[in-house]
Amino acid sequence: QVQLVESGGGLVQPGGSLRLSCLASGFTFSSKSMRWYRQAPGKEREWVAHISSAGYTNYADSVKGRFTISRDNAKNTVYLQMNSLKPEDTAIYYCAILGYNSWGQGTQVTVSS
Repeated sequence: QVQLVESGGGLVQPGGSLRLSCLASGFTFSSKSMRWYRQAPGKEREWVAHISSAGYTNYADSVKGRFTISRDNAKNTVYLQMNSLKPEDTAIYYCAILGYNSWGQGTQVTVSS
């Protein structure tokens, strides 16, 4: 059974940083591309970042240069390092497996002074 458990969210001031984690289980993590998405109140869920099984990455224009996605296959975990946070980054953040329709509970990120 596929399971994704996100953690690391919280309240941070503009310009601050957070590191999100997503612990995955129930599939061969090292062979799958992983993604982070987010959903702000009243908005559609949007893609944020992607990492392939080989470690290639790409990002939405809105977070490029501020966010970094990484993975640790030994720990079955994908990370999202978020720097220079802005109020518009406020959302629930979810990790996902490319090609699967499985979602965790998400982790809330709030950027506010």
